Amino acid sequence: MSRLRVLRAVVAKESIRAAAAALDYTPSAVSQQLAALQRETGLRLVDRVGRGIEPTTAGRTLAAESETLFRELNRLDGLVRDLRVGRTGRLSIGYFASAGATWLPEVVTVLQREFPELRLDLHWTEAPGAAPTDLDVDVFVDRRDGAVPRSMIVHPLVDDPYVVVVRRDDPLAARRSVPLAELAERPWIDNDIGHGVCREVLLTACAEVGFSPRFSVQMRDYRTAIPFVATGIGVTVLPRLASGELPEELIALPVVEPTPVRHISVAVRESVAEHAAVARTVELLRTAVGEPSSLTA
Repeated sequence: MSRLRVLRAVVAKESIRAAAAALDYTPSAVSQQLAALQRETGLRLVDRVGRGIEPTTAGRTLAAESETLFRELNRLDGLVRDLRVGRTGRLSIGYFASAGATWLPEVVTVLQREFPELRLDLHWTEAPGAAPTDLDVDVFVDRRDGAVPRSMIVHPLVDDPYVVVVRRDDPLAARRSVPLAELAERPWIDNDIGHGVCREVLLTACAEVGFSPRFSVQMRDYRTAIPFVATGIGVTVLPRLASGELPEELIALPVVEPTPVRHISVAVRESVAEHAAVARTVELLRTAVGEPSSLTA
């Protein structure tokens, strides 16, 4: 990293002596760092021109491409300093819709009270390409396929079983639970984005008992799908967390044989995992899912 910093200074100044002065190095130290970087990369990064030097095309390209890296390092350095003392800083939190609606309002309220100078950036991450690559905390549905970047530490939060929402005058409403296979001939109301992990959990369970749901209405979120159940046009199957407070005329029943389950976790960036606001965020999320009214009750 220090050698890239030296290269950037040399390219900017087009002089070893001027780069050395800017970095508070000796000219010989700058020359040694450049020579080492050239050996490591196998590239000629500067040419001698008279008594001076001129960066090569490779040298200019490498220096320019490293700009993003140094900008991100500076951002992280600042974030770490600020989070260490709970002062001004930025904490970015990713979430999916039902977790955001159920848990995040209280989490954000407490964080704002305890870290009043902390800037919170909240990002909805369900849409393809919506999730920033530099989230500090991410509440997500775990695919259990090792897809989380190595730079993140994952804490399991809760397992969220699926329920079927039906009208109270539906024959199924008298049941304590509903075997998934009994929904095979029912019209379904879709409630998820096309390739979302939550949809995959449900469709995999349906395939296990030999059917594919027949969707009569296509919706793309849970809260919009639920009112259509009240019309009698179909049922909808969704995670229990997403069912929320249903209208009086509807009821949610556990789905069994098998029970589809989505696994909810929180991932924390390793570089900030030990700092006060991040640790507090994880603690608050764990408290939220462990409350008597939560999924684990």
